[in-house]
Amino acid sequence: MDPAIAAFGLGVGLLVGMTGIGGGSLMTPLLILVFGINPVTAVGTDLAYGAVTKTVGGFKHLRQRTVDMPLSLWMGAGSVPAAIGGVYVLEAIQRAHGAAFDNVLITALAITLLFCGIMTLARALFLKRILGRERDSVAMGRPEKVRAVLLGVVVGFVLGATSAGSGALIAVGLIMLFRLVPQRVVGTDVFHAAILLWAAALAHIVAGNVDFVLAGNILAGSIPGVWAGSHLSVRIPVATLRTILAVVLIGSGLGLLAKSGVKIPAAVLGAFPAAVVLMLLGVALRGRKRGAEGADAVGPTPPPLPSRG
Repeated sequence: MDPAIAAFGLGVGLLVGMTGIGGGSLMTPLLILVFGINPVTAVGTDLAYGAVTKTVGGFKHLRQRTVDMPLSLWMGAGSVPAAIGGVYVLEAIQRAHGAAFDNVLITALAITLLFCGIMTLARALFLKRILGRERDSVAMGRPEKVRAVLLGVVVGFVLGATSAGSGALIAVGLIMLFRLVPQRVVGTDVFHAAILLWAAALAHIVAGNVDFVLAGNILAGSIPGVWAGSHLSVRIPVATLRTILAVVLIGSGLGLLAKSGVKIPAAVLGAFPAAVVLMLLGVALRGRKRGAEGADAVGPTPPPLPSRG
């Protein structure tokens, strides 16, 4: 087992457990930028390990009755064939561009990450304004079915080609197009992602793009990470977590653009990890402040009553 890859899997698993999104969007650029994995192999392997973890999460949400099953299946009707098509297009582009293909894929992944980061930031900062109009389930009439299939097609194609975007894009779509309550957003997102990831992963396995040893190393860290992150999620404000994740995604996208040859100042790239550290420090300081205020509110322990004996 490679301890470094397992450690990164643990970190990504923690983020996924705390926010519900970020697995493919974070692990693929880490494999490319940090470990130097071939981009196509990074995409295929990421999808394979993600299929396993999402299946575990999807089963849990199904038991908790937080999945809108009709909506998930209609999204799957569009996303599954689109994901397989995305893998086919990826292979076709690889054959057409030859040695230059790596930069093409890295650039496409970078653009996807930047878009997902912006969408995640919008969800954390602005989409909370529609909370008053949220609902527990969706009546699947013809317009809703069409929207679900189209959302699935877009997300499936992007996922099949880049391995990124399933969590962030589906979550934003479920909020904007269907106005689901947060519990249903997460449950429906994870359950549908499990179906979608298996379709894309199997297509990449057939294409020979999956490193099973690498996937096993990632799973060794990500499974306990997801478990621990789900417990930590109740201790940190969700909006703060999503803001941190958005900053990480945007920074990862810019890092990949720099790797593909786009000139990005080092100061800009360095600002993103610094921002994450500052936000985490802010969370820690606010937690300590609330703890101190709680202790002050309780006041000193009163002296014991005198004995009557």
